[in-house]
Amino acid sequence: MGRGKIAIRRIENRTTRQVTFSKRRGGLFKKTHELSVLCDAQIALIVFSSNGKLFEYCTQTTCMDQIIRRYQIAIGSRIPEHNMNDPEELERQVRSMKKETDDLQLSLQRYTAEDFSTFHLRDLDDIENRLQNSLNRVRARKSELLQQQVDNLRRKEKILEDENEQIYHLIKEEQMAMEEQQQQQMAAAVMMQKRRSEEDDEEVMMRLRRRAAHDSHDNAADDHQAQAAAVELQLQLQHDYHNHHHHDQASSCVLQLASVQQQLPSDPSPPPPPFLLPYRLQPFQPNLLDINLHSSTYE
Repeated sequence: MGRGKIAIRRIENRTTRQVTFSKRRGGLFKKTHELSVLCDAQIALIVFSSNGKLFEYCTQTTCMDQIIRRYQIAIGSRIPEHNMNDPEELERQVRSMKKETDDLQLSLQRYTAEDFSTFHLRDLDDIENRLQNSLNRVRARKSELLQQQVDNLRRKEKILEDENEQIYHLIKEEQMAMEEQQQQQMAAAVMMQKRRSEEDDEEVMMRLRRRAAHDSHDNAADDHQAQAAAVELQLQLQHDYHNHHHHDQASSCVLQLASVQQQLPSDPSPPPPPFLLPYRLQPFQPNLLDINLHSSTYE
């Protein structure tokens, strides 16, 4: 990813300006040294920072004075040499420096608005124009910073909206998955309940069938017992009837023989016994013999 380009203009932040100056000064000296070594060039570089600090570079084979003299010869001018031992020259330099100091203080007072008594109308107009220009630059910089903040906030808002939308979709998908899972669980519960009800119905039907089979078996056993009791009772009645019939016949024969012997002693043959009608044994519950044991009543 390439480094972004920045606007070539004065950096307003003092700390950033000093850091940038230090980095770029080192890069400039490095490039100067490379140019001097690669091309065998004589280079002299003088740099003053915003604080007035001096930085210089000179080719190692020469010195700064030699390069300056060569520069003067090349352009056809010469810097006048001042005699530092001359008192008049020293006094003149002091007066020049004092005047520069007064001018600087005066310009500083103009910007701090401490004393306008010595200012003329032209000076005030000049100050007003400068202040207006400075105010315009400040407002432009302020608007630029505000616009940057607004752009940053809009980008952040866009990012937050995208994140919010993604979270919303994730939550919606989770809710849909949970609802689908609940529906599946409800369907499984309904199927399980239906299966249990079917099993209960089958169990009830099996119990009913077993009970019906048991009842039919009990009814059949009761019918067999009743039939056996009826047969036994019929046999007992027949046996009692035969015993009673033989006893009555014997008694009547004895009585008849006695009477005959008394009345007709000369008749050796007794009269025949009276004719007895045939007796048929009827059961006490005749309907039991006609019950169909395999009828639909006991099924």
